[in-house]
Amino acid sequence: MKRIGLFGGSFDPVHSAHVALARLALQHLALDEMRWLPAGRPWQKAHRALAADEHRVAMLKLAIGREPRFVLDERELHRAGPSYTIDSVLELQAEEPAAEWFLVIGQDQHVRLHTWHRWQELLARVTLAVAPRAGESGQASPQVAALPHAEVALPAMPVSATDIRERLARGEGIDGLVPPAVARYIEQHHLYQRGTPGN
Repeated sequence: MKRIGLFGGSFDPVHSAHVALARLALQHLALDEMRWLPAGRPWQKAHRALAADEHRVAMLKLAIGREPRFVLDERELHRAGPSYTIDSVLELQAEEPAAEWFLVIGQDQHVRLHTWHRWQELLARVTLAVAPRAGESGQASPQVAALPHAEVALPAMPVSATDIRERLARGEGIDGLVPPAVARYIEQHHLYQRGTPGN
């Protein structure tokens, strides 16, 4: 049976910890494929303007292009309305009904999972793969914990996109925090500077 991971997020920007986590998930979960799903209009981040879709896609392509098991899936960027994970899962499972699906999420998302759209159905359809973030704590809600579901732990992510955007807005360097090609792209297109979209 094919084993497919799903890694969704705004990826604003994609950073080195995203890539490292996805590589570890390939190994840890014995995945045949990891689908990267950039969110079009993430309903839980409506308070903040994202960098343009074309920039986020371009940075993802630069970050993941050398790993053949990484697949960029742009369906949420082309879907009208808010981006809900369950909609993508239903579409993907209809396309590959025989596959086993793993949803890679961060600890912060795990804590809020009970607020997600149709989260009970989502838990019934995927195995959660939860990655803590260094220095963060928090457990899933009692509602999530009480519902039978499959869950595995992944290594911690040491950096966040928020930290990177704040550094760039202050004019600080981001060496080592994003892949070199992504850093060059951000510099070339003047992304995340104070007063630009995404800040």
